[in-house]
Amino acid sequence: MRIVVCVKQVPGTSDAKIDPNTKRIIREGIKSIMNPFDLYAIEAAVQLRERFGGEVIALSMGPERASAVIREAMAIGADRGALLSDRAFGGSDTWATSYALSRAIDTIDALSKSSGGVDLVICGKQAVDGDTAQVGPGIAAHLGYSQAAYVAAVRGVKQDSITVQRMNEDGYDVCEVAFPAVITVVKGLNQPRVPTLRGVLAARAADVPIWKPADIGAALDKIGLDASPTRVVKTAPPEPRGGETVRIAGTPAESAARLVELLKARELI
Repeated sequence: MRIVVCVKQVPGTSDAKIDPNTKRIIREGIKSIMNPFDLYAIEAAVQLRERFGGEVIALSMGPERASAVIREAMAIGADRGALLSDRAFGGSDTWATSYALSRAIDTIDALSKSSGGVDLVICGKQAVDGDTAQVGPGIAAHLGYSQAAYVAAVRGVKQDSITVQRMNEDGYDVCEVAFPAVITVVKGLNQPRVPTLRGVLAARAADVPIWKPADIGAALDKIGLDASPTRVVKTAPPEPRGGETVRIAGTPAESAARLVELLKARELI
């Protein structure tokens, strides 16, 4: 089984600022980390490889410093990785990003056809710096792969499919998804392992190739800011919540009655 795991480098703080001109996150001077949801994706891929054999490939797009998340994925258990990094990718929205990643996955598939190609792509359910949850499904759409989002458990694997339990608004569905497939996973699917010292040293010494648009056959009119169909027009912090603390004294029955009165007065019930 050949599995590609898409990972992303995100700001390691909730205090990131937005550039008023570009409307993008100011990443300079901010500590970066791997998107937390992607840790569950890596762990899921490594567990599947341990059970069924094969290879795990970490893939990311970003500036060259984003190779750090590729190495972190390798330290956890990925076999190898690649980074899409070029100024032409800059400013890509979720559509353009998923297109670029799909071209890279298609390239990996073509290069490995003699040994079976790509069976499965795993992504975290969303990136914490954007919260759109669109890139994983977008990759599936670009590639024409089967997909299942918000996967909370893997029920089983056959030669040509994977059975997963995916969350929905009312509970969950159990879906059998034919390979090649894309799944996005949620927190709680597993317990991500801690990198070993041996893994960290091996990852540090490993080669992480940098792929340009030409390396993956990406059309320049489908990547970057100019090719992105969405634009951030305005950003603003949420309005501060006004509030006051009310201490209610009395017996439990009196306190409950007073609480109901206050809630009714504020039209909250």
